[in-house]
Amino acid sequence: MRVVSYGGGVQSTALLVLAARGAIDYPTFLFANVGDDSEHPATLAYVQDVAVPFASRSGIRLEQLQRRRRDGETETLVQQLARPGIRSIPIPVRMANGAPGRRSCTADFKIKVVGRWLRQHGATASAPATVGIGISVDEIHRANRRRSEPHELIDYPLLDLGLRRTDCVRLIEEAGLPVPPKSSCFFCPFRTVAAWRHQRVAEPELFAQSVAIEAMVNRRRSDLGRDPVYLTRYGRPLAEAITLPDAPASTDDADGLCDSGWCMT
Repeated sequence: MRVVSYGGGVQSTALLVLAARGAIDYPTFLFANVGDDSEHPATLAYVQDVAVPFASRSGIRLEQLQRRRRDGETETLVQQLARPGIRSIPIPVRMANGAPGRRSCTADFKIKVVGRWLRQHGATASAPATVGIGISVDEIHRANRRRSEPHELIDYPLLDLGLRRTDCVRLIEEAGLPVPPKSSCFFCPFRTVAAWRHQRVAEPELFAQSVAIEAMVNRRRSDLGRDPVYLTRYGRPLAEAITLPDAPASTDDADGLCDSGWCMT
C-alpha cells in the first residue's frame, strides 16, 4: 500500500501532480480534514474545487478523512477545544513568556486519522504502508521530526527528486492548476505576525473567530485556576497583539504549516 498524506498545500499538491504524471508511484492520497470549522476555508475550497477533480481525472484516489471519537462520532479541532471538562489544550498556544505549549493536534487530527485508515485497509507492522510526505529540499530539517508508526514506512519523494518549493510551484503551474494557498488551521499559533495581520485586514470574520477561540480557551483555563495563554508570542490577547498595519498586509513570510500533510512535524 502506497499513500500520500495530503495537506492541501504546495508541496503535497506537487506530489499529486507528480503522481498524475506517473513520476512517482502513489495511487492514493489521504486528506485528514481537521474540520470544516477549523481548516482554513481557502484550503478546503482548493481541495474540493481543484485537487479532488484533478485527482479524479488522473485516476488517483483522494480520500477525505475526519477524526472519530471512540463512540464513533466525528469531532473537529474546534469542537475538541470547546468540549466541556477538557483539561489540556491540543494546539500549541503560547505561554505568557512567548514559549509554545505542548500540542497534540497533529497527532490526533492528522497522524492518527491517517493511521486508522491505513490499518482499516490492511496495513500492519509486518506489512506496513508506505506514506509519502511532501517535504521539499529547502525544509529538509523537518524530515527528521516525524517518527514512523509501526504500520508505516515514511517516504519523502520530493527529497529523493531534489525538489525545492519553487520547483513544486512550477510543477503545479505546468499542470494548469492554480497554486494553492499556504495551509493551516486559521487559528494556528504557529502563524507568523504577517499572516495574522493579513487575516485581520483581509479576513476579518476569520480573525474574529480566532479571537473568540482564544477567549474560549482562556475561560476554560480560568475555571481551572490556570494562567491565560495566547495565539501569538506577545503575551497579550490576539486583538491587542495584532494591530492594523499602516500598509497593506502581506503573507510573504507566512509559514506553510500543513503543506506537507503533517503540519509542523
